[in-house]
Amino acid sequence: MEYNDQMRNRLKRIEGQIRGVLHMMEQNKDCREVITQLSAVRTAVDRTMGLIVGTNLAECVKEELQNGNSPDEVIQEAVQLLVKSR
Repeated sequence: MEYNDQMRNRLKRIEGQIRGVLHMMEQNKDCREVITQLSAVRTAVDRTMGLIVGTNLAECVKEELQNGNSPDEVIQEAVQLLVKSR
């Protein structure tokens, strides 16, 4: 599995966003502002998951087929992974 700098940088940015939300909560910021930032975090996580799945899906499918798994099982697992990433 390949996790490149782009993926790691996205997660570091998300980590910073979460720290920012915690800081907002400590300052008793308005709940609408907190929810807005949490929504941004969720979107960033979803996009990062999509990037990881998209980047590695072909590699994962090839590896599973080489390990002797049936094409039907591999396809079903790939679909489940894509659904989870949404």
